[in-house]
Amino acid sequence: MRHNMKGRKLGTDYSHTKAMKRSLVGALFLNDRIKTIESRAKEIRADVDKVITWAKKGDLHSRRLAIAYLNDKELVREIFEKAAQGMWADRQGGYTRIMKLGNRKGDNAPMVIMELVTEPVAKKAAKAEPVKAAPVAVEEPEVVEEAVEAEAAVEEKIEE
Repeated sequence: MRHNMKGRKLGTDYSHTKAMKRSLVGALFLNDRIKTIESRAKEIRADVDKVITWAKKGDLHSRRLAIAYLNDKELVREIFEKAAQGMWADRQGGYTRIMKLGNRKGDNAPMVIMELVTEPVAKKAAKAEPVKAAPVAVEEPEVVEEAVEAEAAVEEKIEE
C-alpha cells in the first residue's frame, strides 16, 4: 500500500521520477512550451508554480531554493528577471496551460502541450448596478381637475 505517498510514480522509482520532474520543469522554463504525456504534465504543475512563486518573492533565499531545485544558475536568473519585469505579477497561481493533442501512435499515451501563460489575467466584469425606475412625474391637482373637466365636456358633446 502507498500510505501517505502523494503524487504519481510515473512508472519509475523515486529518484528517477524526481530527476525527470526537475528536467521537465527546466525544459518548460527554457522553451516556454513542452510536449509530453498528460500525467507528467499534471504532475509538474505544482513544481512550476512553486518556482514561479519563489521568483515573484525575489529574495536571496528563494533564489537559492530555485537553484537547488533546477541546478542551473543562468536559467534561474532568467526566470527571476521575468518575474521582476512583472510577467506574472497580477496572477495568483495558474501559471501553466495544458492543451490536449490526442494519443501517441506507438503506445496510445495521451499527449499534451504544456506552456507558460503570459497573458494578463482577465478581469471579471463588474456587477451591473440594479436599474432604478425613473421617477414618475406627479401632476398637480389643479391640472388633473382641468383634464377631468375637459374630458367630461368632450363626452357631453359626443352624447348630443
